[in-house]
Amino acid sequence: MLRQTLLKFFLCVTLLPAIYIISQPLKSQSFLAGDFDRDIPTVEEVLGYLPGSRITSPSETITYLRALADAAPNRVRLVQYATSAEGRPLHYLVLSAVENMTRIDAIKEDLQNIANGLVSNGSALPVTWLAYGVHGNEVTSTDAALMLAYHLLASSDDTLVDEIMKQSIVIIDPIQNPDGRARFVNSFRAARGIIPYADRNAVEHNEPWPTGRFNHHLFDLNRDWFTLSQPETRGKVAAIREWNPVAVKDIHEMDGDESYFFSPAADPINPNITPGQIELYEIIGKNNAEWFDRSGERYFTREVYDLFYPGYADTWNAHHGAIGSTYEQGSPRGLLWERKDGTTLTYRDGVRNHFIASLSTAEVVARNANRFLHQYSQFRRESSLSSTNRQFYLIDLGQRRWNAETLGRRLVSQGISVLRSPEASELCGNTYPAGYLAVPLAQPAGRLAKSLLDKDTPLPSDFMDQQERRRDQGLPHELYDVSAWSVGMMSGVDVTLCEENISGYPLFEGSPITPLFEGSGDFALAVPWTDSGQARLTILAHREGITGWSTKDSFEVGSLSFPRGTVVFDTASNDAFKMQRLRDLAKEIGAHTIALSSSRVHSGPNFGSSAFARLTLPNVAMVWGEGVSPTSAGSLRFVLEQRLGLPVMPIRANMIQRVDLSAYDVLIIPDGNPLASIGENGAVAIKEFVTAGGVAVAIGAGLDSLTFGEKPLINVRKELALGSTQIQDPSEVPFATALEIENEDQYFSAIRNEN
Repeated sequence: MLRQTLLKFFLCVTLLPAIYIISQPLKSQSFLAGDFDRDIPTVEEVLGYLPGSRITSPSETITYLRALADAAPNRVRLVQYATSAEGRPLHYLVLSAVENMTRIDAIKEDLQNIANGLVSNGSALPVTWLAYGVHGNEVTSTDAALMLAYHLLASSDDTLVDEIMKQSIVIIDPIQNPDGRARFVNSFRAARGIIPYADRNAVEHNEPWPTGRFNHHLFDLNRDWFTLSQPETRGKVAAIREWNPVAVKDIHEMDGDESYFFSPAADPINPNITPGQIELYEIIGKNNAEWFDRSGERYFTREVYDLFYPGYADTWNAHHGAIGSTYEQGSPRGLLWERKDGTTLTYRDGVRNHFIASLSTAEVVARNANRFLHQYSQFRRESSLSSTNRQFYLIDLGQRRWNAETLGRRLVSQGISVLRSPEASELCGNTYPAGYLAVPLAQPAGRLAKSLLDKDTPLPSDFMDQQERRRDQGLPHELYDVSAWSVGMMSGVDVTLCEENISGYPLFEGSPITPLFEGSGDFALAVPWTDSGQARLTILAHREGITGWSTKDSFEVGSLSFPRGTVVFDTASNDAFKMQRLRDLAKEIGAHTIALSSSRVHSGPNFGSSAFARLTLPNVAMVWGEGVSPTSAGSLRFVLEQRLGLPVMPIRANMIQRVDLSAYDVLIIPDGNPLASIGENGAVAIKEFVTAGGVAVAIGAGLDSLTFGEKPLINVRKELALGSTQIQDPSEVPFATALEIENEDQYFSAIRNEN
């Protein structure tokens, strides 16, 4: 038995390279046989290894793309569209026939006409946008991108490739998340021994925290399409708006025991997606199925991956009129993966499958070029000529002005038209100050505007009925994840759908937010505590040594009311240089300041009252590392550091018990299972920190750190599920009774901050 095992081991070591070599076509390094132009460099010639035999790093990827662009400059254009937080460039590759590339600007111009809801002048060709590796540890996709680019450029006398290149434009975005991919590749290469292991328990398959899935800021970039918080997303969205593709495919990986997924998508389908689009999803899916059947590859459709939440690549692009899809390949998370059914998935298998799905999609678009262009044009024109052309979403600037202005620009950055009204108005029972924003529903991107700004996007009734039946049977729901996303509510801004005739001038995405300077006098500048811009101004001012004072009470000066939390920067505490720097910061941010002529108030505490306290920047620490949700930690740190400008020091969870927490003012405990790494001694240290006057902010399951032990900092009880008749163990603390919230008024009452 031992000799047989050793024999298998040595056969694996000696034959694995041969398997890779034998499986390559004799005349090329493509996954399909054919004649290939020797002037187009192969992966092996440039990078030194056969396709699918090594996980290509971000820098190696760019090296190969540049080699392709240099080899065929009349058919390729390599464009950098963004730079990651860690300084890595993001590129896309434009490929088409020579005659198309010579008139590429005319093609783009006509595609923009179509996107604007106008009639084509006949110059347009459909653009197929193929995007790979938005999650950095979903690794096979990027190597598939390289192979597709090689195949389209190197193939000679290939009818299919000729048709794709002549009848369409193919754009390949090979790495949407270079920082995450670099993190995975470094981890994988550091863990490898002399052979790759298929055993899923091998360290090469199990990445350290936070894994390569996320970008530098630990964001899931496939949830960032309409929030546009990350540089990778902002650059990508701008590039897609520039090219107006008719088909966008986002190439992913899933659990290694799965096969392959492509469209049609699972239910539910967002109601803003049209029947015409659904027909084209079917056509693409049918062609993919034929390719996979010919190669003997298993696949599935209409399961798991829905088309509902517009924050994904597929659904966001579908709201613009494209046929946006998610493709998912079972992930080897390395070079070999032993599946539960006893088969072995190789890295090369995954690369090949993504290559085939990508080529199949480009084929469908090219062979149905007019149909795809017509559907895209019809979607955009119908949205522009909507019967709801008198309906506008009104964004109120009366409260949280900076947040509202930021939201408006974020909508414009996605191709949504936003108007600014120069005059105050009484509309739909509300008063709007001059400068309020209006988003017309009748516009080419109207369906995306509706999906993002509606307070609720209803799930189909038949789908909901099915989910209720599943719940009755003890089965989980079938929503992939996000089901609510109203961007007005997310920004804390009032958005109202109103049917009125409204005019205004367009808001531009690059325009700075105009600062609001009010009042007169040289006693002080007051910064009302009203929105995120005010918070950023206050924090940045204190980081530059400008002194501010604040009170927990509201106060009034003449006709002006100042809310609790307002920060007063007085000239007695700050010299002329600092006061001017404060004004400059307010201008840069677009913040609201009010000049005060004296400390006299008409109600509330005077500035000289003990109710005013001098502010100091808090020293903030955060629990970090194993046990912590990467996205929870990442989003918390991002908001504090990048949005507000407040530095945050991360501390490894297993270090909490050894750190002198008294050196910090605030400790943030993100979601996840941090208690597992913090440990009992760490939980005790946190309790001592809070008891001594420190502030602990816990999110989600991070609360476990504060409810741990016999004397928890927070006394909480489990709550019975609504309508539950569960019999409780008498030894346990009694469950709390469930509260049924029947309407919006009860909900807002339940969450209202009474302080």
